[in-house]
Amino acid sequence: MPTLAADLDLTFQALADPTRRDMVERLSRGPATVSELARPYGMSLPAIVQHLAVLEDSGLVQSEKLGRVRTCRIDPAALSLAEQWFNQRRAEWDRRLDRLGDHLQRFPDGEPE
Repeated sequence: MPTLAADLDLTFQALADPTRRDMVERLSRGPATVSELARPYGMSLPAIVQHLAVLEDSGLVQSEKLGRVRTCRIDPAALSLAEQWFNQRRAEWDRRLDRLGDHLQRFPDGEPE
């Protein structure tokens, strides 16, 4: 069973590539077929499918095949894992900066007493 850290690693690995980030951006507006996702890129369909496989392995994207058409959609729950990670880091830095601000307010003239 994958751990939370492993899931997060897969998410960040998937988002590390600009093409895959573009695909996630496109899918955030709604489902798209593989052909629709491939249209803006000057790469082969097998290369697009490889990018989509990385996104699916990370859980960011799900796809289904109906007949000869594969349609992809984003899984918002997978993005929430990365969002939670960022929010935890942000909260920690906010606490640190608040403590620094409190400390600096004890010395209004900039000089320790």
